[in-house]
Amino acid sequence: MGYYDDNHNEELPQSEKKPAHRAGNRSGWFFAGFIGAIVGIVCFLIFAPILSDLGILPYTINTGSQVTKGLGAGKSTATQQVNVKVSSNVTQAVAKLSPAVVAVINLQKANFFDNKYTESGIGSGIIYKRAGPYAYVVTNDHVVSGAGRVEVRFSGNQKVQAKVLGKDALYDLAVLRIPSTYVTTVAEFGNSATLQRGEPAIAIGNPLGFSGSVTEGIISSTNRTIPVESNNASIEAQVLQTDAAINPGNSGGALANIAGQVIGINSSKITSIGSGSNTSVEGIGFSIPINVAKPVISKLEQNGKIERPMLGISIVDLTMVPSDEASQLQIPKNVKTGLVVTDVTSGSPAKKSGLQAGDVIVSINGHKISSYLSFSTYMYTNLTPGQVVPIQYYHNGKLRTAKLILGSKTFS
Repeated sequence: MGYYDDNHNEELPQSEKKPAHRAGNRSGWFFAGFIGAIVGIVCFLIFAPILSDLGILPYTINTGSQVTKGLGAGKSTATQQVNVKVSSNVTQAVAKLSPAVVAVINLQKANFFDNKYTESGIGSGIIYKRAGPYAYVVTNDHVVSGAGRVEVRFSGNQKVQAKVLGKDALYDLAVLRIPSTYVTTVAEFGNSATLQRGEPAIAIGNPLGFSGSVTEGIISSTNRTIPVESNNASIEAQVLQTDAAINPGNSGGALANIAGQVIGINSSKITSIGSGSNTSVEGIGFSIPINVAKPVISKLEQNGKIERPMLGISIVDLTMVPSDEASQLQIPKNVKTGLVVTDVTSGSPAKKSGLQAGDVIVSINGHKISSYLSFSTYMYTNLTPGQVVPIQYYHNGKLRTAKLILGSKTFS
């Protein structure tokens, strides 16, 4: 048996073999083996997860934060801590409007002799204007009703005393004036007339005293009406319906669109129906449309009150009069709707126009009366004090027309 020379490729006698050359071959073999091992490890790292997915091979991966093992169908995946920065239209709208939404605190005395004011209730308010040393806040009338003092608390927990400039119980609105010291943001009013059902709605307020709470939903209806009664007057108030969560403390807070504009002032919700309150209700909240609220806010800020037209009569809906009593009114059988006058105030516009108890009013200013609610809603939203309006009414079975100069009254 012979060896081959690397240079000459000639066979040498056994006596002339080179032991040093054998050592070189061993080094080459070691180096080749080392390279092979490296390649094997790399292949293992590449194919181990695949083999594990096939249920053939278990594997372990160390992510630096958690070691996770897997074996066939029972494996779990490797996890890592990931920091995610979320920014959306909703978060941007909330960041824009939130500083302008404040807590409104109703403070009252326990009794006449008590000089200490204690918190009686808490609601929300919206800073809508800043002028020099003052800022102006709109809230609900029922939030500040009965208050001996009112405080406003900002998102940074600073408190200031507020002055109630004016209230309107019929539309459930009130305007407060506060020092502008801590005011950093003024809310922007949107346009409630352009709202669509299904578009996002964001409620910001202080439900149950949890400051700056945010809930999100949609506009459920843009033109809902609900009956509202105050000081013996009733109207069908136009409201926005939303399924954004509204709870006690949200009253007076903002209902906003996706641009962070105020489109409504949160006012109430339905929690149950039925006399036994056995049917609970979720997701039906109401907000005063900002287009309805703006003229009321302006008048309360400037005049401290809202003057509305007044007739000076006590009336009852004709549909509520029993048929045997209705026959005494001597009205034609085809007259099914109207307002029955039960009393006329001395010196009132109605008295001056000749109206008497027992008369049945069927129209005012050309508006046919279908119910008491429709009549009062029309009068309080379309007519003004001092306006001269024609009224039609039946007196002893005969249709008469008279002109009436509307008086005025406030609801505060």
